[in-house]
Amino acid sequence: MSAGRAGEASRRPGRHRPLRGVYPDDDTVAPTGRDALRVLVVEDESDLALALAEGIRRDGYAVDVALTGRDAMEKMAVAPYDIVCLDLNLPDVDGLEVCRRLHAGHRQIDGTDQPRVLMLTARDSLEDRVAGLDDGADDYLVKPFALPELLARLRALARRRSRHTGAIIQVGEMRMDAARRTVYVGGRDLDLTTREFALLHYFMLNPGEVLSTERLLDHVWDENIDPFTNTVRVTVSKLRRKLEAVGLPHAIETIVGSGYRLVE
Repeated sequence: MSAGRAGEASRRPGRHRPLRGVYPDDDTVAPTGRDALRVLVVEDESDLALALAEGIRRDGYAVDVALTGRDAMEKMAVAPYDIVCLDLNLPDVDGLEVCRRLHAGHRQIDGTDQPRVLMLTARDSLEDRVAGLDDGADDYLVKPFALPELLARLRALARRRSRHTGAIIQVGEMRMDAARRTVYVGGRDLDLTTREFALLHYFMLNPGEVLSTERLLDHVWDENIDPFTNTVRVTVSKLRRKLEAVGLPHAIETIVGSGYRLVE
């Protein structure tokens, strides 16, 4: 989807293959603008759901799609989503009820926090906005909306989850601008693929913390990834080589039997 008006378009119960959109190639150069986390798009209009998912994925997020409230609740019960883009007008369970159940029944998965909720709806009255926020939404976006605004709101919600309050993240000699999608090390620009940028961003949001392969798969890749793949090891290796080329050969440590850690 282009940066036009998104709203005008008409499980991980295991990692099976659900509704698909367009998945960016791991070897493509990263486009501009985003924070790197896992998003669930809940929208009953399949064309709009796929368009939103494609637009968000092109900015580097790992994105899954649910077309009904029940499907969304099943996915949220087993996957550690960081942000949920939730339509209110769902065919089975109203979006407000999904939000209530999410907050009432949420359990932590691998130590992560409850996901942020961004409501997407054509309901634009003051009463609707107040009801959505009171029922647990963190933000409320009225359709039709422009994709750049949606992405900016996702970045804002992502920042609430970390100790970083702006788009700039500094860890040691590395300086990342998540909005402009740039990384500099000692004044040198890092040329990263979409997936490498997403991986480094997640490391930089959690510096010094040991991140397991499963956790990285959960937050940097979507539910279509094979859980038995070696893609994490391969991507970490490629990222290490690029960091080594700018003078940081030991930035990412391997913790045998546990995962990886970004050295602060």
